[in-house]
Amino acid sequence: MWFQDDPSRIDLDQAIHTLSFENPTGAAAAAGASHGGRKGAPMKIVEPGERILLGDVEGPGTVRHLWMTFPPMPPEAMRALVLEVTWDDAPGPSLSVPCLDFFGLPHGRPTRLSSALVAAQEARGFNSWIPMPFHRRARFEITNHSSRRFPLYYQIAFTRGPVAPEAGLLHATFRRENPTALGQDFVISEGFAGPGRFLGCNVGIRILHEEGFSWYGEGEVKMFLDGDEELPTWCGTGLEDYVGTAWGMGAHQVPLQGVPHDLHDPEAGRPMPDLVSFYRWHLPDPIVFRERIRVTLQQIGAVPVPRGQGALREWIERESRLAGSGWMELGEKSPLEAFGICERRDDVCATAYLYSREPQPVPALDLSSALADIERRPWETASPAEAALGVINDT
Repeated sequence: MWFQDDPSRIDLDQAIHTLSFENPTGAAAAAGASHGGRKGAPMKIVEPGERILLGDVEGPGTVRHLWMTFPPMPPEAMRALVLEVTWDDAPGPSLSVPCLDFFGLPHGRPTRLSSALVAAQEARGFNSWIPMPFHRRARFEITNHSSRRFPLYYQIAFTRGPVAPEAGLLHATFRRENPTALGQDFVISEGFAGPGRFLGCNVGIRILHEEGFSWYGEGEVKMFLDGDEELPTWCGTGLEDYVGTAWGMGAHQVPLQGVPHDLHDPEAGRPMPDLVSFYRWHLPDPIVFRERIRVTLQQIGAVPVPRGQGALREWIERESRLAGSGWMELGEKSPLEAFGICERRDDVCATAYLYSREPQPVPALDLSSALADIERRPWETASPAEAALGVINDT
């Protein structure tokens, strides 16, 4: 992959360590000591409201792999599990995001995911290979803000050894607007001081169905770098294009971009999904900045106007929703009179990943915002494995 060292290179200065409940300090020659070394402490039952220290280690070093698993739960319980990471001697975490969102899965709904940097194997083994260098200290914590108790397994693999002076520290933030404001772009990321690099993002959208719209994803992703003001340096051509696909975007996955969620109410018969998510990693196309960066996503969709439905066209114009160059008038042979791209509102969330030379505390996760309106829909079915979790909660 693009971020790994040459695996044939044997560097004895990079000493491997692992953190887990079997070795909470990551010390050498100290793992698996519990109960005679016969798998005595592979996991822990996490209580409601409990905050658990996953590791607090001295540097310099680099986190190479983060894995964890926890049973399926309702979406509001899944998203209430929050990961925080603090680098060096920073006064607050540089990562503060829901666990599933960190692993590329918005909406509190696990699903299979395979990408270059994060994966959800069989929708239950959550992995990150995002390199996380640190200079003096790394502290990993997880908090269960739900009312559920559940078993947690985890392992963090890190190497101790020199870190390049130009290496960045990983930061991750979660943002949500429910709903977005008409005519205002959703902000994926802003507020970080450079020098830095925007590594990528995952975005979740709960479609707010409005009559007349056949598509939600016409908005462009824009990246305002350093001195950019009104116009950005980086501008896409549409949401599905930013994901690397095209019109009619559906569920698919490739290493650098894809769509894990594309969920439809099977009885509704609507043209757009109810819940969708996508990811994009900027690995071979680095987005670097010297001073600052602002990443946004326009809230624009598509409105086809069938012949004889001029009232739809009038409504769009009356609400000042028409975007772009205006209506595209279609020929007489088309069943449509016109086609337009128009401003719209949806429920949008995003996790952004950035590197920065210095640790910067990020805003604490707004839990009430993160949990609103994510409950399981009547047309969704619970995983059979949730029954086992119910036994844990009854003890």
